[in-house]
Amino acid sequence: MGLARFLGLSARSEAALPLSDSRSIRKLLSHCRALLSERGGIDGSQLATEALNLYQSLEPPGRRVFFEALIKDFSPDPELVGHAADAYRRDPSSQNLLQLQRVVEPPRQELFRQLNLAPEGTRSLVAMRSHVLHEIDNGSQLEPIAADLGHLLMSWFNRGFLTLQRIDWHSSAVVLQKLIEYEAVHQIHGWDDLRRRLEADRRCYAFFHSALREEPLIFIEVALTRGMSERVQPLLAPDSEVKDPASADSAIFYSITNCQDGLRGVPFGSLLVKQVVEDLRKNLPRLRTFATLSPIPGFRKWLGAELDKPESTLVAGVRKVLEKLDQPDSGGIANDLKDHLIPLCAFYLLNAKRGKEPLDAVARFHLKNGARLDRINWSADTSASGIRQSAGMMVNYVYELDDLERNHELYARRCQVSSSRKVQALARQAGVRKPARARSKENLVQ
Repeated sequence: MGLARFLGLSARSEAALPLSDSRSIRKLLSHCRALLSERGGIDGSQLATEALNLYQSLEPPGRRVFFEALIKDFSPDPELVGHAADAYRRDPSSQNLLQLQRVVEPPRQELFRQLNLAPEGTRSLVAMRSHVLHEIDNGSQLEPIAADLGHLLMSWFNRGFLTLQRIDWHSSAVVLQKLIEYEAVHQIHGWDDLRRRLEADRRCYAFFHSALREEPLIFIEVALTRGMSERVQPLLAPDSEVKDPASADSAIFYSITNCQDGLRGVPFGSLLVKQVVEDLRKNLPRLRTFATLSPIPGFRKWLGAELDKPESTLVAGVRKVLEKLDQPDSGGIANDLKDHLIPLCAFYLLNAKRGKEPLDAVARFHLKNGARLDRINWSADTSASGIRQSAGMMVNYVYELDDLERNHELYARRCQVSSSRKVQALARQAGVRKPARARSKENLVQ
């Protein structure tokens, strides 16, 4: 019997498989069913280990077939759900509610719990979710599996199970190597570069979990400075002078990196920022300003889309000049664009939306945490990535401790963007018309 017939899948799915995967998938699914049966409890750890080993042996096409089988054979029974829902509708008793909850939960959630019995089971499930998310990014309809794994990982990686650690030059070499590998905002160019980022006037913090030994989940890099930084290159220069941290009055968060793609959507970031602010305040009481120096990753993409709109009222001539930013011999052209692009960037940050929220992902993150959009900095990141993403501009989001809760509540309830008057004034100078439906008070500082 062919694997497609065995699993009730399409012949196309079977044709995509390497021959070595067919037998492994049959055995893997047999192990999965055993883990959910009474037999699974006899030696669940060994069975889970064998199942995960079989999974890890699969090539990507084999994983896709396995994921399809999880959706087909390990989803809730619609008939049982319907009966339980009808019973609860007729009689909303606690007993009927418990029965409804039991039949609504997909069997694969319990399967994932059983797989977690294996040594390194949590690490394997994080990797599995990463594989699922990758397939979704490429168009596969596997959202139910990502949601089930995400639900479990959200519980297993809540704040009560995390430990905050400061990383310095004396930390484990394994952890230090991970920083170099994972850094996603400003690449670390070898050990000398890393050492400068861990000097006395710098701080690096990360969240860790006991199930992922010596694996940072997310880390943040901080520069201790006099005044709020407006350019990132001086903070990154490996040969820059090391300053006395006791003289600093500002903590500048210049890089936040999520390390585990399988934990995408688990809200570590806001917890990390708040914990780091508390630690810095306790150990460096002279610090008065807590702010970011953040990229604006979606600005150039949004600007390009605006330029392609016939109805756009962007300043005439920006298109041709903007194209020259990417040319190696652009020289001082960027400065010629300053008066055009800073207002457009302010408009983008305040008014470009994804639903009701800001279009810019970094803005969503910091505004959700209660920060204030304070300042747009010209020629702040002159790296190729900085020019490509945001025409070299960066943003200061300020964490004003007395206003965090209020700003967070306003954003959570109304998606209100807390911003400085200067940024608001710049947005009004932009050569674009604000859409009529977006004209509201939601973007004004209260």
